[in-house]
Amino acid sequence: MGRPRTKSAPKPPTTLRGRRTREGLLLAGREVLERQGWSGFTPEAVAQAAGVSYGTFYTYFESKEDLLHHVLRSVAGEMFTSSLVPPDTTDDPYTRLVESNRRYLRAWDQASKVMRVVEQGAVADEGLRRTVLEIRELYVSRSTDGIRRLQEAGLANPRLDPRLTAIALGSMVEQVGHVVDTLAEAYDEDAVVDHLSRLWAAAIGLRGAPDEGWTAVGRPASGDVRGGLTSAAD
Repeated sequence: MGRPRTKSAPKPPTTLRGRRTREGLLLAGREVLERQGWSGFTPEAVAQAAGVSYGTFYTYFESKEDLLHHVLRSVAGEMFTSSLVPPDTTDDPYTRLVESNRRYLRAWDQASKVMRVVEQGAVADEGLRRTVLEIRELYVSRSTDGIRRLQEAGLANPRLDPRLTAIALGSMVEQVGHVVDTLAEAYDEDAVVDHLSRLWAAAIGLRGAPDEGWTAVGRPASGDVRGGLTSAAD
C-alpha cells in the first residue's frame, strides 16, 4: 500500500542526476503496470524495477497514485504525438483519414496496457477519471474539428452533430483496436485500417471515399434481399 507521507510534496528535480532518477522511476512504473497490473503496482515494486531504494521513490512521488498520474500523462502524450498525421500528408480527406486511423491504432497498441489498467482504476478514483476524460477530450476535439471542416466544405453530411459523431466513431476505432490487440482477433493491420476507414467515411457520408457510390453497383433485385445477403455471406 505504501507508507503515508509526513513531508511536503516532492518538487521537480533540478539536477541532471535527479531528473534521470525520476525518469527511471517513471519508466519502471510503466513497466510494472504493464507487466503486473494495478495489484502489482506498488512503490516497492517500482523502486526495485528502477534499481533505487524504497525511500528514493518518495523523494520524487507522493504515492503510487501520484506516480500513476504521471505515467498516464507521459503515455498519453506519446500516444497523442504518435497519432498525429504529418503536415506533409496530402490534403485528400480520405487519404488523411486512413493515415489517421493507422497511426492511432499503432499508438494504441503501444499504450493499450497502461490505458486499460488506468480506465479500470478511474471507476473508483475521481481524480484519475478527470485525467482520463482530459486525455479523451484531446482526440474528441481534434475529430470534432475535422468533421466540422468537412461539413463546411460540403464533403460530409451536414445533419450530423460533429461532436457526437466524433465520440461514436472514435469509440469504434478504440474498441476495435482493443479487440484486435488485446483479444487477438485474427486480422492484419491493413485489413483493419481499410475497414475502419471505410466505416468512418460511410458514417459521415464523405464525398470522394471509395464506397460513396456502392448503392448503384451490384444492387440485388427488389424482393431478393435474402439472396443478396446469402451471396454476401458466401
